[in-house]
Parts: sequence; structure tokens; C-alpha cells
Amino acid sequence: MLTQRPDQRVAVFIDTQNMYHSAKHLYNRKVAFAHLVEAAVGPRILVRAIAYVAKSKDNVEQAFFEALQQQGIELKIKDVQEFASGAKKADWDVGMAVDAISLSPKVDVVVLATGDGDFVPLVEYLKGHGVICEVVAFKESTNARLREVADSFLDLSSEPDRFLIQDSRKPGTKRKLVGEEKETPRNIRITY
Repeated sequence: MLTQRPDQRVAVFIDTQNMYHSAKHLYNRKVAFAHLVEAAVGPRILVRAIAYVAKSKDNVEQAFFEALQQQGIELKIKDVQEFASGAKKADWDVGMAVDAISLSPKVDVVVLATGDGDFVPLVEYLKGHGVICEVVAFKESTNARLREVADSFLDLSSEPDRFLIQDSRKPGTKRKLVGEEKETPRNIRITY
């Protein structure tokens, strides 16, 4: 793992669908996105944290979107496409890659919160242009090649109680909103 320096400027790009489905499949829990961003940035300067999300026709995700924004995470929203076959799709891979390339001249470090191997060429491109590329995801659902090409990899599975929200459906547990935490993460400096 590379040494994190306090003067490094960081941009975090969150593949929200990938993180959500990984946490649900592996732990039947939800991601504590504020803690994810805090760990990804560390002692460095956060320039932007962007979550790529999909909105359904009935907009049931609104509380989730508001929780992300309250945590200082910027949203890029795309409507879910519904096909005649009943299949649904809301793929942000290209948008996330374009944003990472566009912002890369303004930062020292790009952090991708995803386990999707489709981002390997993006990591290789950014590293070839002098940008440090880090990946934050669940090891069990992260493409091996993505872990290999990244300058560092933070395994969210290493601290599930830190990076996951307690399941509010278990008897005897207090109901929590998406993103609500036991304690508030340290204030993150955001610069533009």
C-alpha cells in the first residue's frame, strides 16, 4: 500500500449499485457510505465524492438519496430503463469512467468504490497518466484483476461493523435510516 500524504487531493467515485448488491448478497446489510468515504480519503483532502445512483419510476430511493447528500456525497442520478421483456438496467460505468478521467488532472488520487472488473482499463489509463488509483470494495465480490492493477485495495469485509449498517429488521435493534451511523465520522474537508 502506498503512503497517504495529507497534501494529496482525492476524488471518490462510488458505484452505488455494485456496493449495494455486494453488501446485500454477502451480509444482507447496507453500506455505511459516510464511513466508506472517510476510510477512502484518510488524512488527505477530499475534492469530490460522487455516488452514481439509479432512480425508479416510483422514486422509492428518495430517502436514500437524501441521506447520501446529507453526508456530503454528490449524486449523479439516472432513470432505470425498463425493457419490454421486464428487464431493468441503469448502468453508470461509462459515466463514472468519463468523470474520473475528467477530474483526474485536478487530483492526485482517484478512489473507485466498486468491485467491477470493467474498470480495469480505467485504472490502467489513469495510472499511465500519473494518477494514483485505489479501489475500495468487498474482496469476495471484487474482480481479482481490478485488485491487482490498483495501487491499493481496501477490503470493506475486513471491518463489516464499520462499513455496514446494522440490519434494522432484526428483533431488538433500533431502526436506522440508510446512512445513519452510531457516531458521526470526522468532518471531511471538501475543496473545489
